[in-house]
Amino acid sequence: MDLKRINEHISVSPQINPVDLVAIKAAGFVTVINNRPDGESPDQPSSAQMQAAAEAAGLAYHYIPLGRDGVSPDMVAETEAVLEGSNGPVFAYCRSGTRSTTLWALSQAGKLPAQEIVSAAAHAGYDMSHLLGHLSQK
Repeated sequence: MDLKRINEHISVSPQINPVDLVAIKAAGFVTVINNRPDGESPDQPSSAQMQAAAEAAGLAYHYIPLGRDGVSPDMVAETEAVLEGSNGPVFAYCRSGTRSTTLWALSQAGKLPAQEIVSAAAHAGYDMSHLLGHLSQK
């Protein structure tokens, strides 16, 4: 598991497996967000498998898939609601972590300065500079 911490409230990673959820819980996370649509890869666990494993580990689970159709305002709003509603650290994943970081960044527009969002993402290894215009608009 290649966990990348964006800040004290959220970390992201590339694809995980159901067995990783016990370690994620042990690391102090309370909520998991799956941003990878089902069926992208034949070796990828389904959202239903991940939800069952997350709940068995005692984690809240949210499925906010970001696929080929791109980001929607509903996805950003749902991400924002999950982050605000979580009573502890959130772990989000997709194929590489980029989509999870993108949804986090967009959900923080208007709450944090745009450059702070981009810097936090860059510190975790994700370039969100292409979102600067969007992050400054809210």
